[in-house]
Amino acid sequence: MTHPTPSRGRRRAPTRMERAAGRAAALQKPRVVLALLLLLALTCVLLLDGYLRAEVGGDQRVRTGAGSGDVPDKVLDGGPILTFRGGRATSVSVPAKTIALTFDDGPDPTWTPKVLEILRKYDIPGTFFLVGSMVSRHPGIVRTMVDQGNEVGIHTFTHIDLSYQSDARVKREMEQTQLALAGAAGITTTLFRAPYSSETDAIDNYSWPVYKKLGADGYTSVFVDTDSDDWKRPGVSKIIKWATPKDGKGAAVLFHDAGGERSQTVAALPRYIEKMRAKGYTFTTVSGVMGQRNATGAAGAPRDGTPADGTAGASDLSGLQAAHHTATGTTRYEGRALIAAVAVAEWTVPALSALLIVVGVAVMGRFAMMLALARRHHRQRNRRRFGWGPPVTRPVSVIVPAYNEKECIAGTLRSLARSTHPIEIIVVDDGSTDGTAEIAESLGLPNVRVVRQRNAGKPAALNNGVRHASHDIVVMMDGDTVFEPDTVRQLVQPFADPEVGAVAGNAKVGNRDTVIGAWQHIEYVMGFNLDRRMYDLLRCMPTIPGAIGAFRREAVLGVGGMSDDTLAEDTDITIALHRAGRRVVYQEHARAWTEAPGSLGQLWSQRYRWSYGTMQALWKHRKSLTDRGPSGRFGRVGMPLVVLFQIVTPLFAPLIDVFTVYSMVFIDLRAALLAWLAVLGVQLLCAAYAFRLDREKYRYLLMMPLQQLAYRQLMYLVLIHSSITALTGGRLRWQKLKRTGEVGTAAGVG
Repeated sequence: MTHPTPSRGRRRAPTRMERAAGRAAALQKPRVVLALLLLLALTCVLLLDGYLRAEVGGDQRVRTGAGSGDVPDKVLDGGPILTFRGGRATSVSVPAKTIALTFDDGPDPTWTPKVLEILRKYDIPGTFFLVGSMVSRHPGIVRTMVDQGNEVGIHTFTHIDLSYQSDARVKREMEQTQLALAGAAGITTTLFRAPYSSETDAIDNYSWPVYKKLGADGYTSVFVDTDSDDWKRPGVSKIIKWATPKDGKGAAVLFHDAGGERSQTVAALPRYIEKMRAKGYTFTTVSGVMGQRNATGAAGAPRDGTPADGTAGASDLSGLQAAHHTATGTTRYEGRALIAAVAVAEWTVPALSALLIVVGVAVMGRFAMMLALARRHHRQRNRRRFGWGPPVTRPVSVIVPAYNEKECIAGTLRSLARSTHPIEIIVVDDGSTDGTAEIAESLGLPNVRVVRQRNAGKPAALNNGVRHASHDIVVMMDGDTVFEPDTVRQLVQPFADPEVGAVAGNAKVGNRDTVIGAWQHIEYVMGFNLDRRMYDLLRCMPTIPGAIGAFRREAVLGVGGMSDDTLAEDTDITIALHRAGRRVVYQEHARAWTEAPGSLGQLWSQRYRWSYGTMQALWKHRKSLTDRGPSGRFGRVGMPLVVLFQIVTPLFAPLIDVFTVYSMVFIDLRAALLAWLAVLGVQLLCAAYAFRLDREKYRYLLMMPLQQLAYRQLMYLVLIHSSITALTGGRLRWQKLKRTGEVGTAAGVG
């Protein structure tokens, strides 16, 4: 046995690697904060976009009246314009032979410009009642609308029926729309039309308090005299007929420039204008109606007389003509900020949607590829005539790197002592402080050597074991792993093929009876029985697992041994062997039982090291993309697949979950849920096939839905964290997970 003297005495100075790790840790903090801020910003953008699209703009009658006992008769029987100047309800009628053209639900990028062009052509103004969410999405149209001399009013922000909303919701709908108008056209307005409203006689006891409150806030509510019902798309002739007032009366006429397909409206509008002009009608805005009434008095009555229609006199209407006001101060800047935020959302959400499609296709393509190739791999390996060559019976060296493995080392070594294949066991104690080496020596097992070294990390421990190996085939494993008696024999059989330079075994989770353990068990079974079979068939295996792998000793030495350049020394050496022209294969019958992390903290630490180390290894071997000949196969096939399936796709896979939630909340709960269940069904199918190949119990698949809801999200965060670390170029030392030794007990090793 070799017993180098460990360093003692004064504390040593930090190494270059440790100093780099410290700098990386310092750099990670602000980058993690930045990543969280970006995630928060993305969430806000999606919420904003969802809020903008939460309501449908079509004008449909969504409820029946609830009685109108509280509504004054003079309002129910009055004109379409309702004000509350001085706290008293005042209704105004449209003068005879006058039409106030009004349009609801816009602006729409397709139909509103066409309507504006018609109004410009005939030189008449319109009054547009705009939905705030649409204003914020199409500010340029509103700016053109106002510059052309048209009038605008509020139609709420999300086109919601205000009758059943709280005072806070009503206030928010109005204020948000005012902000949108301020940002789009630099104005605010005093005009309001409620969604789903019609004539004044439809005001009921639910909606009346809303009109009163808005009137107290200075708003003028606008109803209709004549409804074209163009939203029903009854045909151009009927739209014109229904929009025509009877007996030369004046009217506030309702059309729609948005909320659906409006080609019939666009076709009917010019003919309607020409028809009404031929009848001697003039066109004006809502404010224009109030201005005319202020000049002539109600229904032609003397200015100091009582109106013939019983409404308030025109003397009460002074100052109401100016519906638009210039937005100033914080309102203007807040409005611009809203427009800018919506512009970001309008660009971001479609871009993410397109990316989601790409990710979805990649994910489903991966599942299809794995199933097809795994099935083909299984059929090839289970043919009666399949064989690697003459049986490999010569002894091999098993290297067990150990750092503070007192809970597991005895079980590991006893499992190896039961091996059906001749082996020597080399335990490399990497500066353990818990008596690991002493435990290994005290077992008194045959063919066991303990090599002590100063703490230098796992790659150094493995290289030390390779140097002390007596045989040309070396098996590498972890100090917490338990082998079955036949594991080593199965693992080394592929070396009968002289092209094979390394073999990856089948790692199994031993502590699978906890929730976290069951999740990892599903992940391991799918990874080893689908991914590795696929990569083996494509001859581009990316990783020989640290828990169980076998190598030709001269192949390891030929590529310089295990490198400490990355945290994933197993991936690093696997790629190096590919580039050296060695074949790497998967032996599914060689099984090793390992103890998976038992807590979320330990799981995070392990997977963070794995994912970051994989990125390091891929970057280190990036020149493999240009390798030629058989040694370049990994660069041509394996490297793109690993980058796509293990980094890029998982990094963007959270989009599937984000958009699922987005769709459930804002679009279609049932359709989104069915889509999520369909994806889960495909994953369950893949997992069930993997379990079948490995002859595992299907009951663990009951944990898969919960795994998709919780475990997968954790892995996303780990990958994001790893990506941030990769940007810093930092490095970390060999991290030790807390072990319990329960795998050895579960496997019957004691």
